[in-house]
Amino acid sequence: MKACIFSIAALMLALTSCNKPADQKAQNTNEETKSPYATLSLHNGVNISHWLSQSGDRGEVRANKIVKKDFDSIAAMGFDFVRLAVDEEQLYDEQMNRDSSTFALMHNAINWALEDSMNIVVDLHIVRSHHFNNENGHPNTLFQDPKEQEKIVNIWKDLQKDLKQYPNDRLAYELMNEPVAPTCEDWNQLVEKIVNGIRETEKERTIIFGSNRWQIPQTFDSLRVPENDKYIMLSFHFYEPSLVTHHQAPWTDYAFYAGKVNYPGIQVTDSLALDSLTQEQKDKIASMNGEYNKEIMYEHMKLAIDKADSLGLQLYCGEFGAYPFFVDKDVRLRWYRDICDIFHTYDIANCHWCYKGDFPIVNIDGSANELPAIIIGKK
Repeated sequence: MKACIFSIAALMLALTSCNKPADQKAQNTNEETKSPYATLSLHNGVNISHWLSQSGDRGEVRANKIVKKDFDSIAAMGFDFVRLAVDEEQLYDEQMNRDSSTFALMHNAINWALEDSMNIVVDLHIVRSHHFNNENGHPNTLFQDPKEQEKIVNIWKDLQKDLKQYPNDRLAYELMNEPVAPTCEDWNQLVEKIVNGIRETEKERTIIFGSNRWQIPQTFDSLRVPENDKYIMLSFHFYEPSLVTHHQAPWTDYAFYAGKVNYPGIQVTDSLALDSLTQEQKDKIASMNGEYNKEIMYEHMKLAIDKADSLGLQLYCGEFGAYPFFVDKDVRLRWYRDICDIFHTYDIANCHWCYKGDFPIVNIDGSANELPAIIIGKK
């Protein structure tokens, strides 16, 4: 889950770096080769996060953090797939030697999902040369260093040795989480390299990827999709409006705002709370503030929807969610109902961030909270 949420200025910067349309020749619009949503079916899912990704837990603590019972519970709630985030640093040491315990847990997770009649997306979330928020303690060198690009191709080839045993209609590969390349063409070229590497041995495996700059819908018009490959699924992430979905989330740079937020409508109208802020803080909130409702959220997704439709590919929202601890519950649930209604109306597969943790779909005792019924469409 990204800690970096866009202001209007940041969004304009993202779009500036991606202002050239993708090569139209690479966009397959031939009706005869449109995908019937590949061979893998995804509808409503949940992210398994902060276990084999973004976590320092190891040994028994890690092994006991997510167990078969968790997968049983997710399936019982009505979800039909999980997205499993895995990180390079847990899978391999710096010499690319495998960590056998991590691979064993990954296989456990896959088999637990399959046993519960759920599909699974294996998401290479973070590699040493790229962190979507640059929080790995090192510069993001993936898009400048050809050796690092070769390395991520080789990571996927090595993962394939283990993952290709699983049925194509049950397991998919997600190339990388929330790419942040200097230009959209840099990301397009890396996608091509990784896809070509995977296709050397697996022609019909569903491969998932999104656009540059955190997989925001606004850069989808610059995403180049390999032509004549019907086993592709396109992914975007959606956390708008962030003043609502990340209200007082401590990792954001606007957590200082403790007044009320609204949805639908203009996010911040609490003049008393705004008056207590510094001018710099007021400017920050003003840069992010604005009106949101279901129609506006749909319009902000439309580039991604249109891109997938034009190529005959399934669209998939791999992350969405709202931080629950400070926002008014009614406001939060109105947002959930609207975004999930969009997903259901436009046949957008979706995967909530996340299962446990900061954006949980469960109560402290592990029972389902109010979200699963909304996400699945029962409420």
